[in-house]
Amino acid sequence: MSETRLNVSLDRDLAEFAKMFAAENRTSVADMVTQYLLSLKRRVDGQQMEVILSHPAFQEAMKDAQSKLQTGMAKWHSYDEVFGE
Repeated sequence: MSETRLNVSLDRDLAEFAKMFAAENRTSVADMVTQYLLSLKRRVDGQQMEVILSHPAFQEAMKDAQSKLQTGMAKWHSYDEVFGE
């Protein structure tokens, strides 16, 4: 998978929480964001970005990803597994 860098500005407390949460779950913040976005993409594939934030699947994807990370049950997927080539 070809990766690209994406800079995101977060509140300092939120950034620290993300780092701590990632460390406690033996993963990285980048992996957490990637898995969340891949989960979200699978739920709303084909829909326009302007409706994504208001879409109920957005909330469900967030809850699913968070739960899997907290319980250690996250199943990691490669880019090719998700998007195929």
